[in-house]
Amino acid sequence: MARKKFYTNEDVHENHERWLVSYADFITLLFAFFVVMYAVSSINEGKYKVLSGSLVNAFKNPAINSGAMQQIHVAPMIKKEPQQESLIKVMEEKEVQRIKKQEVMESMAKNVLKVLAPLVDNGKVRVTQSNLGITVEINASVLFSPGEAQLSDDSIETLQAVAQVLKQHNHEIQVEGHTDNLPIHNAFFPSNWELSTARASSVIRLFINSGLSGQKLTAIGYGENRPVETNDTIEGRMRNRRVTIMIMSNEQEKVTEIPVSLN
Repeated sequence: MARKKFYTNEDVHENHERWLVSYADFITLLFAFFVVMYAVSSINEGKYKVLSGSLVNAFKNPAINSGAMQQIHVAPMIKKEPQQESLIKVMEEKEVQRIKKQEVMESMAKNVLKVLAPLVDNGKVRVTQSNLGITVEINASVLFSPGEAQLSDDSIETLQAVAQVLKQHNHEIQVEGHTDNLPIHNAFFPSNWELSTARASSVIRLFINSGLSGQKLTAIGYGENRPVETNDTIEGRMRNRRVTIMIMSNEQEKVTEIPVSLN
């Protein structure tokens, strides 16, 4: 009699491909993760649709409301280097200092104009401003008698008022003497060089007596060599006989040494 054969669980053929299901789930999740990371870096309408579709396919969940997604603002992360921040700070400080210096010079020019207003109105004084500073041009007839370098009594009071304005600031001041081309020759001034220099020095001396520092003052005589008008007319020669007060700005002079070749 034939014996009936029984099969146990061990005899049943095992399915060795079950791991593929878990592996497929892992790959799907990994793909979804990289899609999310890419989309977060820059969100826009097109990328949002791709992201939404990918998430639906991966997790079979409803799409996120587009209105809620539009409310998300991703601020760009810009990290400034320490050297860049330091350079920007230095540039900002220099610009602030430049503006302050400009405001000081403008205020000084207005105060000088107030002091010299009557002379400005009748054309005896001109006040101009540039990046180099303030220039006050005073006709020589306001300050001196013809051929002399001693200040008149009326001019002393005027220059003292100017000195009071200049005392409030610590600027370099350069006083220039100018003449016309008519020659001069006497016991005091052999030429226009000496006359123009002596006139500039007289103004400097008054400024020092009014309290200005001599270390900030310079006197220069140009004689007839820096005319502003023609010397062929009476009006032109009168304009050329002048004293110029230059109030220098506090911009530092840049000096570059030039190497000299010995060859």
